[in-house]
Amino acid sequence: MAATTSRTLELLSLLQSHRHWSARELVDRLGVSDRTLRRDVERLRELGYGIESARGSAGGYRLEAGTGLPPLLLTDDEGVAIAVGLRSQATAGLRGAEHTTLSALAKIEQVLPPALRRRIDALQSHAAVGAGGREASGRPAPEVDAELLGLLALGCRDSERLRFKYTDAAGEASSRVVEPYRLVPVARRWYLLAWDRERDDWRTFRLDRMSDVFQTRVHFEPQPMTDDDARTRVETALRWRSRNVTARVIADLPHPELAEYLGWYGREVVALGASQSVWPLEAETVEGIVMALMWMPRGVRYRVDGPPEVLEFLSAQAERFAVASVRD
Repeated sequence: MAATTSRTLELLSLLQSHRHWSARELVDRLGVSDRTLRRDVERLRELGYGIESARGSAGGYRLEAGTGLPPLLLTDDEGVAIAVGLRSQATAGLRGAEHTTLSALAKIEQVLPPALRRRIDALQSHAAVGAGGREASGRPAPEVDAELLGLLALGCRDSERLRFKYTDAAGEASSRVVEPYRLVPVARRWYLLAWDRERDDWRTFRLDRMSDVFQTRVHFEPQPMTDDDARTRVETALRWRSRNVTARVIADLPHPELAEYLGWYGREVVALGASQSVWPLEAETVEGIVMALMWMPRGVRYRVDGPPEVLEFLSAQAERFAVASVRD
């Protein structure tokens, strides 16, 4: 009897940790026969857990939403409070805890009854919690729908293909079918890292540019990926995408001296002969390039090699500085 109870609880834990399980997967994980699995499913149903089953090659079992909270002995009010807190932390863009927060949020919201979902939505939309804050540029951070965040988290967790509409930075709209892997917060924005099936490559999507997300119920075999791998992919994609203005500073200073003076910012400085160095620069705007020049050591002669818009802006600023330095 004890073994049966333990196995039934293990089955419940598996159903709560994954959106969909095939019968074969559950049989292999539990080490039981098909008949025993069916009996254990019936025991859970008798305890009040709604478990959907489907026949065929893509058939299996999944835990229904709205069957009550997981066996944590929580009241409805406690469940609402926990879900609101998790949503607030998820949308706040906190680094380090995003994966566990979204995982817990997905597990709890998966089994919340509709009445509690409505209470949580009302609290989330009317309570001043989880403020989005501001970006480094001073602009307000874009808001992300907590329901969308939870939906994408389920897709990542369950390895389920998603279809949605996406509007890129240029305003061009497209339809995408992707295999989602991770949700990654960077600079107070949320990004989805996914394998784009039509483009046959990795793509990074901003959540505030996504709409009409549809769960296809089609599952895929995920490739191995750690959280660090996902973050590196997203940050690399963002760096390539946003740093679209480049220039070079050729300085009359040996490489070791310039690199030491600039410190971390001079990690890409290279030698140009014995007495000169080249400092490659990249920024989102020409203003960013000019601001970087303020880091150059005083008294060191240098010239800037870059596109015409950078050189023209630099000349215009030089004239403005000259006028500003004239005393009456």
